[in-house]
Amino acid sequence: MERDKEMEARSRRIMAKRFFLFLWLSSVPLSGGGAGAAAQDDGSRLHVNVVLVQLSVAVTDSKGNYISGLRPEDFVISEDNITEKTATFEEGNEAARRLIDNVASDDRPLTGQGDEDKGPRVTGANIYILFDTSNYMYRGFVFAQDAIADFIRSLEGVNKVAFYSYSRDLSRVTSLTPDRSQVLRGVRNTVAGDDAALYNSLLLTVKDAAPLTGRKAIVVFSNGPDNASLVPPEDVAELAQSTGTIIYMISTQQAQAQPVSTAVFERMSKATGGKAYFSRDWKDEKKAFASIQEDLAHLYSLSYYPQPNANRGWRTITVKLVGKNLQKYHIRTRTGYRLLQTQSSAGGVPPELESVAR
Repeated sequence: MERDKEMEARSRRIMAKRFFLFLWLSSVPLSGGGAGAAAQDDGSRLHVNVVLVQLSVAVTDSKGNYISGLRPEDFVISEDNITEKTATFEEGNEAARRLIDNVASDDRPLTGQGDEDKGPRVTGANIYILFDTSNYMYRGFVFAQDAIADFIRSLEGVNKVAFYSYSRDLSRVTSLTPDRSQVLRGVRNTVAGDDAALYNSLLLTVKDAAPLTGRKAIVVFSNGPDNASLVPPEDVAELAQSTGTIIYMISTQQAQAQPVSTAVFERMSKATGGKAYFSRDWKDEKKAFASIQEDLAHLYSLSYYPQPNANRGWRTITVKLVGKNLQKYHIRTRTGYRLLQTQSSAGGVPPELESVAR
């Protein structure tokens, strides 16, 4: 009897997790980095506005040094082994170059999400900072605030910055703004909380970033493992990939002490084209934030209009460098995306998720 009850409770938790992800997928205005099209019917013909798949790509040598000065023709992009044509190209915070025009096509798939090509993109990036204010943070709270504040001041060429904090619930302390002083005040006003629901909070942050065009990243500072979330990290990573959102993870020794958390942080950041850092002390924390700032400044931004592709599920993206002299370099970017469809969900939120969905 007890075993049956335990299995039933486990099943309810799994269903709650999946329902929560579905709820947010169905409510995300998906324009952040996948592929697809928007359709209009004028009564006589179906018109399709093709949208872009946007990639943020880091190129480094064997020592981790960034390689600059590459040209659009140095990159080859493929989606499900279908070679794509680069539409726009941008290095660092330079102005984007348009390489091909936006051409509508009536035979493109009518599902998905993406960035509608509305002219020249704005340089820079939109950055969300997600700060762990759970009870794991009591000891190093002030040092973490200092490291985050220095990072915010260093973000040159970034359009806007948002600052969120989380413990059991997500707190949107400062919405996206170009006003650095406003964000810094938000950092200083945070206080420590209770349990850590990292993956719940990260999913909601990805959802907030999803409608944005151009480069976007979430920088997470975590001082401990997740002990309160209802959603699995794999679902968070997949939504981040499908909306073109980079995740950087900065974690302390306390979180690193749990191998499961370490592996999850590394896997999640790598899948989205970001990086994971594990800091031993406040000096390492500052170095990690400085490394992220440098990474954002050296990213190449490429986009393409996807070629006709019958695959309406997960699509694998591969980016390679051409030419013998470039084969020795390493590329880091997201590994793919899933075509997502907006749809209305029926019914209410399960009781297990009411506090999360608010």
